[in-house]
Amino acid sequence: MTIGTVSIERRGHVLLMGLDRPAKRNAFDLPLWDALCRAYGELDRDDDLRCGVLFAHGDHFTGGLDLPQWSGVFSSGAWAIPGDGLDPLGLTGPRVRKPVVCAIQGICLTIGIELLLACDVRVAAAGARFGQIEVKRGIYPVGGATLRFPREVGWGNAMRWLLTGDEFDADEARRLGMIQEIVDGGAAAARDRAIALAGTIAAQAPLGVYATLASSRAALPGHEAAAAARLMPDLVPLMASADVQEGLRAFLERRPGRFTGR
Repeated sequence: MTIGTVSIERRGHVLLMGLDRPAKRNAFDLPLWDALCRAYGELDRDDDLRCGVLFAHGDHFTGGLDLPQWSGVFSSGAWAIPGDGLDPLGLTGPRVRKPVVCAIQGICLTIGIELLLACDVRVAAAGARFGQIEVKRGIYPVGGATLRFPREVGWGNAMRWLLTGDEFDADEARRLGMIQEIVDGGAAAARDRAIALAGTIAAQAPLGVYATLASSRAALPGHEAAAAARLMPDLVPLMASADVQEGLRAFLERRPGRFTGR
């Protein structure tokens, strides 16, 4: 079994953070999650770093969560964040104080969408595909999609994809406002464009950039924090349902789930 990790590279004042489990389509196992939390912690702590770039190695951004590994976490009702890390979803504890630009290619499912929604600027390679497919597995999104998707793209646009679990392409993601740019040339071109944008951000007055980011976040609706606090606790009773067990079987057997509402 390939264990997930995150590559770290410094380019001037920019920290490149690369999801590195390409043999498994960068599906998030627990080590990959821990490594990404620690990368965000490094970005936040190091005063010489002014902006981050989140990208992925291989053909795909992420196939989502490696679900069998996450059952225990979801049943616990809390995200586990390493002591030297920060939550890259920005739901638990303090958020990273510095901007993060995201580059997406290939498939981007579940936690992938939630990670990009937690970033500040998003670039996708042409041909990227997106899906918030938790409802196909008997659960619901607990990484912030229910909070940020409607806020970013509007209620009806968000519900169209959240409630069906259907996939959509990069053109639709840009139409919605989920991503800001589409780049031809594949993963490398998307990553290079994200690095260029991060370099432009890092060249500005850093205190002014951080203040701008903090002020923009402070303007977000106050009820969002209350809703965020309910995400994982509200998942706990779902984890005990027959539908979750069916969802896991369907995931492992690569077939649609047959749900009963129990």
